[in-house]
Formats: sequence, structure tokens, C-alpha cells
Amino acid sequence: MTDAETRASLELLYNVSRELASALDLRTVLQRILFQSLKYVGGERGSIVVLDENGKAMDSAIVFGREIHDHSTQQLRETTERGLAGWVIRTRQPVWVPDTSKDERWLRRPDDAVNQSGAKAALCVPLLTRQQLVGVLTLVHPVPGAYNQEHFSLMQTISDQAGIAVLNARLYAESQRQARVMTALAASAAAINASLQLDEVLQRILNETIQALEVETVTLALVEPNWDLVFRAATGENTAGIVGKCVPAGQGIVGWVAHEGEGVVIPVVEEDKRFSPGAEQFEALKPRAMAVAPIYAQERVIGVLQAINPRSGAFDPDALLVLAGIGNLAGTTIQHAQLFERLQAAHRRYRELFDDSVDPIFVTGWDGKIHEANRQAALISEYSSDQLQGMKIEKLHDVTRGAKTVNVEKLKAGETMSYEAALKTSTGRAIPIQVQVRRVVFEEAESLQWLMHDITERKDLDVLREDMLSMIYHDLRSPLANIVSSLDVITGMGGAKDNEAVQSVIKIARRSTDRIQRLVSSLLDINRLENGQAIVSQQSVDAGVLAEYVIDAVHPMADSRHQTLTNRFPEELASVWVDVDMIRRVLINLMENASKFTPPGGKIELGANREGEWLQMWVQDDGPGIPPADQERIFDKFTRLKEAGAPNGLGVGLAFCRLAVQGHGGKIWVESRNGQGSKFILTLPLAKEQ
Repeated sequence: MTDAETRASLELLYNVSRELASALDLRTVLQRILFQSLKYVGGERGSIVVLDENGKAMDSAIVFGREIHDHSTQQLRETTERGLAGWVIRTRQPVWVPDTSKDERWLRRPDDAVNQSGAKAALCVPLLTRQQLVGVLTLVHPVPGAYNQEHFSLMQTISDQAGIAVLNARLYAESQRQARVMTALAASAAAINASLQLDEVLQRILNETIQALEVETVTLALVEPNWDLVFRAATGENTAGIVGKCVPAGQGIVGWVAHEGEGVVIPVVEEDKRFSPGAEQFEALKPRAMAVAPIYAQERVIGVLQAINPRSGAFDPDALLVLAGIGNLAGTTIQHAQLFERLQAAHRRYRELFDDSVDPIFVTGWDGKIHEANRQAALISEYSSDQLQGMKIEKLHDVTRGAKTVNVEKLKAGETMSYEAALKTSTGRAIPIQVQVRRVVFEEAESLQWLMHDITERKDLDVLREDMLSMIYHDLRSPLANIVSSLDVITGMGGAKDNEAVQSVIKIARRSTDRIQRLVSSLLDINRLENGQAIVSQQSVDAGVLAEYVIDAVHPMADSRHQTLTNRFPEELASVWVDVDMIRRVLINLMENASKFTPPGGKIELGANREGEWLQMWVQDDGPGIPPADQERIFDKFTRLKEAGAPNGLGVGLAFCRLAVQGHGGKIWVESRNGQGSKFILTLPLAKEQ
């Protein structure tokens, strides 16, 4: 190369480098490369194709003279696949074609036919930077043979500078693209997360999408439990008939996206086989191009975001990335909004139940200060809602008994405590109440809920029952004693003494009076034991003798029902230290109950065994059994099982048994299963050896 040629090459490099270095925008860089190449090498037109890092065409520019021409996607694809540029891409070799009509690599167009004046000269070189192919530069001259070796060398010289410029511009474009995407996503995140109202959240998602992608319409559909998609929101043009429309599971493009969990851009909707006009064709909206992305929440698809008809005619390369990013942001926000919506609904239901409850309800802190009170609480306490705010709960009712019953640790563990007290109104009235207190979370704070049930009627009924029992005891005791005395007199009379029929009647009368006496004595004992009176008339008695007495007393009742009584008391069993009459009545009561509930022909067993310093006795039957829920409450006074066919009674027998056994320091309980009989077990203290 001569000195002149060297200087010319250096001057070319300098001018080209200076021209290209002053721009970073990819489109500007491509145009300047073409203008500089045509200026220094010559030709009527030039083109440059830019490749991405995967070797696929991502952009291009075409210049005719001084004019920039648009190109179609189809032209770009044909050039890189079948044209001269495609050959250079595959081989990474520069090529000099003196006559395009004689080179098979040239992509012939109608004006390139041999019999027309279309033959041309062409130069095509790869743009390489650090062994990476970033593009292809092509120049065309209308005169065959117009290019020579010097032009070819200049072209290669320009390509070296152009390759660096294209790579820098591409990287700059990529960074700008990422910045735009991140900016759009950041703005979307800020806007989308600004609310927790579901309808507002959906509208914000649509607004951000339509602004970021510049499309005519955006829709959002949520996945139903059966995987159908229901459009919940739409914005933009021609949205009539969209909201509420259902797309069956798996149908249409949106159904495919929801099923596959992948986003997709459809340049021409009608050409896509997945498009379902019946499902995705709306009343006024005619989709031409479409971008669809799944909406994820907790690694599952909960919906689909759809952008329809870009205003520019085609989606940007970043469209799916932006749409998928907004979809990912939207998923968590939608889920939070749905949870918030459900929480609000639950809160509203709680408030409605709270305010409409027929029982007074108070909500306090652990310090007892009232934070909330329902309408019934204000009504029954005769305080206004404002007066109740901040009042201590102990001002409304005596918590002394409650304090002994309520265990703070159990409350904190989630247990419910219950006790009876009296509610003190603002006018000084005392209303008997049943209180239930439990831990709740109210207004995001741990609190105590006090549910108070007015038990005035129950208390009045209890008083009535007590009065009735007192009346029965006092009014029956004296006449009953007279009847017993009269029976004794009749039994000793001469005529009656030898008359078996009379003696039989007297025996029946004696048993009946014995039962009445046991009932009256038991009622008296219940009152004494409930008032805390101790059992003082205890003595040592042989347990076996006690059992024989009880069996003998119950035998007539069992015989009338053809039931078998079995005595399981061991021989030489130790004596017990008890009130003999009281414990006889306990055992007779248990045995008579067993007979009542055992079907005719059944079996009843009375047994005992020693347990340390206690004698354990039991009465077992083969009746219908006692449900688990009733096994504790049957020992409460005036409680009766309400099973079909259950015997009638006052409901005081088992209450007396428990009070009597506990008065001796023992325990009583029942073991039973439905349909498998019942076993009543009690413990009594053994008599100490003298």
C-alpha cells in the first residue's frame, strides 16, 4: 500500500470513527454507517442488518441515495435466510460480487432479471467485534463491475469500525430498553400497590398496562376453581360486553396461556390456530394483534392479562416482558386484595353478629377496660355506649367468683371460661347472668370477649323448684310418719297378722313408703350438703352386709321386670366408714336407675374391690348407655336425659349421689358407650382398723 493509500485509509478511519462515535442511538448509528459507506465506497443503495446475541435479526436499515426506506419483516427474514447477507451470516466471510445476475447467492428480484438492465455490483461484509457477529453490511451499485479491490478493502475497513459502533449502540439500546422496562414496572408497582380494594386494584393494573404498551384495549380475567376464565375488568376502546364474559377452561389464546403458564405475542390474531372467535370475539372489539401474559400468585396462575391492538400496528420487542412483569406484580396484589376483601366481609359479618346478638357482649383489654359493647349490652346495663367506653368490666359485675374460675393462662391458650354472676345496671338493679369469657383478636389486638346471658328465668325457676322441694319435704314428712306408724299398727293386729293378702298389701305399702322416705331424706340431704354441712354420723359397716341390703331392697323392682341382679362383692371385704343410711340410699338409687334403663330380661351387677385406702363400688347395667356429651351433666340437679322412652323423674337422684359421695371424700363417675350399657363407679373411705 502506497503512502497516499495509507493516508487515505487513515483519513477514512478517522472520519468514520468520528461520525459514528457521536451517536449511540441504534437507528442513528445504522443510518450513519450506510451514509458513510455510500460516501466513501459508492453505490446507489445500502442495507445493514443487526443481529442479537443469538444470531437472530433484530433490526435493520435501508438507504436509497439520501433517503431512508422502511422495510417489512418478511423482507428482513428473506434477506437473512436466502440472500447474500444470509450467506455472509452463515460463513462470516466478506463477499465481492461484480455482477449480481451471475451469482446464485444474490436474492433476485424482478428488476434483476438477465434480460433487463437490472444486473448490479454488490459488496457484503460481516460486522465482527471480538469474534461476535453483530450484523451484515451490504452496498449495491447499479453498474456491474463498478466495485474493485480498493472498494472491497475500504468496505472491510469501515466494517471494523461499524462493528464496534453497532455493538455499542445495541448494548446502549438494550440498557435503554431495560431501563424503560424497569421504569415501567417500578411505576406500575407503585400504582398497583397503592390500594387494597379489589376493583380499584384491577383498574390500576389495566391503566398501567394500557399506558406502558400503548394499546387500544386491556382486559383482565381471573381463573375460577374449575379453570374457566371470567373477565373481571376491561379498559380502553370498545369494552362493551367484556366484563363478566366466561371463556371455558383451555379455550382460546387466553385459555392456552392460563393452562401453559406462558406469555405470548400474536402479531396476527386471525392466523393463530389457538384463537377462538366464539370465546374471544367481543361485541364491539375486533382483536387484530394481541399480547397475553399469565398472572401468577404463589407459583400458580390466578388470571390472565391481555393487551389488544397496539396503536402503532405492532408490539414492541419489550411488550411481552413488560406485560409479564406487570402480571407478576399484579398477582400478589390481586391476592392481597382478595384476602382483604374476604377479611372485610368477615369483619362486617362479625360486626353484624356482634351488634345483633340477643345477649350482651363486651370486648375488653387484658386490663378489663371496655373497648366495645353491642346494642344489647347498652340496653341491659342501662348505660349509654359512650359511658361504657373505658369502663372497667368489674364495675358491671362481680368478678370475684369469676376471678377464681377464670384462668388467665388458659384464656391465653384459647380456652373459654364460664361462671355465674350478677350484672349491676346503672340504676342499681342486679340481673343474674351466665358469663362466658374467651380470648379474641379484635381490631388487630388481643382482647377478651365477655358474653353475658340473662338467666333470670332460670334462677326464678330454681327458686320455685327449691320452694317446691322444701314444701314436699315439710308437707310429706309428718303425714308419711303417720302412714308408717299406721302400717306398724295394722301389721300387729290379730286379724291382719294371719291374713296373707293383707300382709302382701302391707308389704307393698311399706316398700312404697320406704321409697318416699328415701326421696324425702335425699332432698333434705341435698339442701344440707349444698349449704356445706358436713356428714357427722359416720360409722364402720361391713360392705358385704350393705350390698345384701341394697340387693334385697331392689329385688322386687327387678323381679317385676324379669331382670337378673348379681352381687359381685368379694367375701371378707373390709368395712367402710360412712353414713350408713345415706350410702344405702346412694346404692339403691343407682340400682333403681339401672333397673329403669335396663330392658326387661336384662342384667344388673353390683360389685366392689379394694383400691388402697378406698373401696371402689360399681353398678353396671346392659341398657342403652349414656351419650358422652351427657355423662357429666347427668349429675347436675334437675337434669334428665331427653332420649325417647327415657323414664320420667325429678332429676335429683344422681345429684344426691354425687353430693353424698363427695361429702364422704370420695368420687363418682360413669363409664358408658351408646348401646353398650353404663357403669357407675364410686369410691368410699375404708374404716380404719381399731
